[in-house]
Amino acid sequence: MSQNGKIFNLIMTKATNQTEPLKIAIVGDVHDQWEAADEQALQHLGVDLVLFVGDFGNESIEIVRQIAAINIPKAVILGNHDCWYTASPWGRAKAPYDRSKENRVQQQLDLLGETHVGFAKLDLPQFQLSIVGSRPFSWGGGEWKNKDFYRDRYQVKNFAESTTRIVAAAQATAYDTVIMIGHNGPTGLGDLPEDMCGRDWQPLGGDHGDPDFTDAIEKIRMMGKSIPLVTFGHMHHRLRHRKDRVRTIINESPEGTIYLNSACVPRIKHTDNDSYRSFSLVHLQHHQVTQASLIWVDQTFKVISEEIIF
Repeated sequence: MSQNGKIFNLIMTKATNQTEPLKIAIVGDVHDQWEAADEQALQHLGVDLVLFVGDFGNESIEIVRQIAAINIPKAVILGNHDCWYTASPWGRAKAPYDRSKENRVQQQLDLLGETHVGFAKLDLPQFQLSIVGSRPFSWGGGEWKNKDFYRDRYQVKNFAESTTRIVAAAQATAYDTVIMIGHNGPTGLGDLPEDMCGRDWQPLGGDHGDPDFTDAIEKIRMMGKSIPLVTFGHMHHRLRHRKDRVRTIINESPEGTIYLNSACVPRIKHTDNDSYRSFSLVHLQHHQVTQASLIWVDQTFKVISEEIIF
């Protein structure tokens, strides 16, 4: 048997027997902090799957190009910064490039191809599960923002139509185990400033989650799909209004779904002697989350800090 055949058999054994947990890395808001060493770190960590929740930069084509080239199974959803100069009139007015000659949103989508799951799905037969994305380019909150952008690009005019798009993607999945990713999280995870999607800016408080994401999750469950993990970013761990704690970053629903906010920003820290980079890690076994942690690795890719959060 060839080496490739052996690797394939090992992957399929892992998927069907689940004797070992599936190791998933989640990369929170990148904000222009991605280096070649990040992919090397993921390889050293031995992850099976990588999920990216967007905000690579302000339409940062070169970073998205690097992400698209990663040689690990992956799924991606783009965030509000990934349409920074396109989605709104004030953003278009600030664009540092000629928008009549370049469409940087489309360039990002073309680079990512089927791995971009905003309003879409990605089936992963090697793991016997599917990834479904929420609304791409989300800014969060209960106001329907960037109406022209969503109407022209997706023919979606309101939250209800957005929910329909997400649910349709889930209906088309090949597997009944579905991991859901969004840029911003769903409503219903608390309305305090310290909660997972709580407003930590003035006026303080209020649920800044996406209502269409919540409605889609409920409808997908009613279809009989199992959702072991919902992960997102956008709402940074570091709070604006207080420094004595960080945002609540994990929650478990009565249905057994783990909600994980992975927006550790900044995700890379440089010192005179070293560089440290962060990832969220989730272990999935028998289609259930068995462990979740936040880790930092150094420039030798050694895990120097691990906080078990579930």
